[in-house]
Amino acid sequence: MSARAPQHAGYRLRVLFVAAVLVGLFGMLVFRLIQLQVGASQYGADFLKRQGDLRSVRSAEIPAYRGLITDRRGAPLAVSTPVVTLWANPQQLMGSGKESELARLLNLSEDGFLAKLKRYQDKQFMYLARHQTPSVARAVLSSGIPGIYGKREYRRFYPAGEVISQLVGTTNIDGAGASGVEMLFDESLQGVPGKKRFIKDLHGEAIRDIGVVSEATNGESLQLSIDLRLQHVQHRELLRAMKETGAAAASAVTIDAHSGEILAMTNLPSFNPNSRGQLNLAAMRNRVATDVYEPGSTVKPLTLVAALESGQFDIDTIIDTSPGRITVGDKVLPDPRNYGAITVSRVIEKSSQVGVTKMAQAVGYENIIDVFQRFGLGRTTGAEFPGERSGRLPDHDFWSAIDQVTPAFGYGLLVTPLQLAHAYGAFANGGRLVPLTLLATNEAPRAGRQVVSPEIARKVVTVLHRVTGEEGTAKRASVPGFSVGGKTGTVHKVGAAGYLDDRYVALFAGVSPIESPQYVTVVVIDEPEGDVYGGGAAAAPVYSRITQEVLRIRNAVPDTAQQADVLMMASAGGAARG
Repeated sequence: MSARAPQHAGYRLRVLFVAAVLVGLFGMLVFRLIQLQVGASQYGADFLKRQGDLRSVRSAEIPAYRGLITDRRGAPLAVSTPVVTLWANPQQLMGSGKESELARLLNLSEDGFLAKLKRYQDKQFMYLARHQTPSVARAVLSSGIPGIYGKREYRRFYPAGEVISQLVGTTNIDGAGASGVEMLFDESLQGVPGKKRFIKDLHGEAIRDIGVVSEATNGESLQLSIDLRLQHVQHRELLRAMKETGAAAASAVTIDAHSGEILAMTNLPSFNPNSRGQLNLAAMRNRVATDVYEPGSTVKPLTLVAALESGQFDIDTIIDTSPGRITVGDKVLPDPRNYGAITVSRVIEKSSQVGVTKMAQAVGYENIIDVFQRFGLGRTTGAEFPGERSGRLPDHDFWSAIDQVTPAFGYGLLVTPLQLAHAYGAFANGGRLVPLTLLATNEAPRAGRQVVSPEIARKVVTVLHRVTGEEGTAKRASVPGFSVGGKTGTVHKVGAAGYLDDRYVALFAGVSPIESPQYVTVVVIDEPEGDVYGGGAAAAPVYSRITQEVLRIRNAVPDTAQQADVLMMASAGGAARG
């Protein structure tokens, strides 16, 4: 008995030891499980959750709606429509046996698609088709082909198409502004994308949304100063002018001189921003703001300002233009015929080179260049259109005799049509030059610089009105029912060897209505063919038709005398028909 007792006691100790070890191990296991499930240690629940999220939780962008662009009356010029971009995971797609079927669904070359897929075989992302309509995307996504996914985006659509394409501009494939107003105001238009989180399965499929991290902030809408009705008018009339004259290009711009608003800005050739398969980069250029021309006789009214300011001339001062030509240095500057002794007003009406040259010689080129600078030539207009050029004023180290007079009749300097309209805006605004804007200002008059006295501005407007009369060079610019004024310009284009004898630019710049001037329109016809190449023949009629619609749409009151003439003509026409 005594010998077996110690053995039994040792056995019990061993059992207790083993039990204690097992209980301890179980306790450690329970502690570790608790630590992993609810603990916050380095390798606790937070760590495991993060590791799980890294493998199954993903973030996706919520696209922001790009801001709407409208004209001054709210007509849409650029809107964003929902589209779907299709992409694939090549590692899931390859070997599925569905590659050829997918190529057919996407209307792609099978060989080309398979070659592209092979190049991306080690990747997990490949674009299939950008900006597909929801119906097309739905057909592809519901086909059951593995590894195909869709991403919701927005694509820009332009309801007015080519009528306003260069002005509004375009966005690139990623929705950022690439040209025109779209680029100028891109930061405010594009908005801020949001972000959401979702759980994916082992095949990469989204199986559950977790929630929105940040909401998308849509872009701001933009109301332009443009009147789409006038834009259509300009587009129609420029098409007609190009057909009638055989011109290579044409441009027109209309501004409200009081508010500085650009009411219409049109260029041809144009392009359809909704169909960019074969874009002509030249057609995308906004020639009104980016192309420079020698303005020719359209700057003679500015030379008239310098003459009037000098005190040596008034609009009724007599200038002898006999014998119809004048020699400056080694150049002979002729008039079409000998006008003899005529008034300063008549010099502008007939666009006499001799008369303008004599005024320039009397006034001095420094004063003429000073007027050009005050009227905004040589600098941008304030519209801030992308690519807008500032033109160029003559700046010679040595001014020869001919250099001193050629700027007076529009040679030796370069301006854009937009600059020319801006300068004429001072005549229509009592001598005040207001910066131009592409944004609607509700027609409120804006502050500007007084660049010439109201009295001189009014005298110049009077002369411009006479230019469009029966004795002027621009009688085809007249508008039934209204009194208007303006100035023609015809300049030779420049080639590698100098001025070209058979290539011209025809211009017309005008203000309306004369009794209360407010609107300025500039028309440029580039390279008209045949006998209809001058400013009075090619550009003035276009101005007339455009301005007739400008005044009608803007509810201008017809001139009493003009209205009576129109009514008499209508009555006579009715009697003749009767």
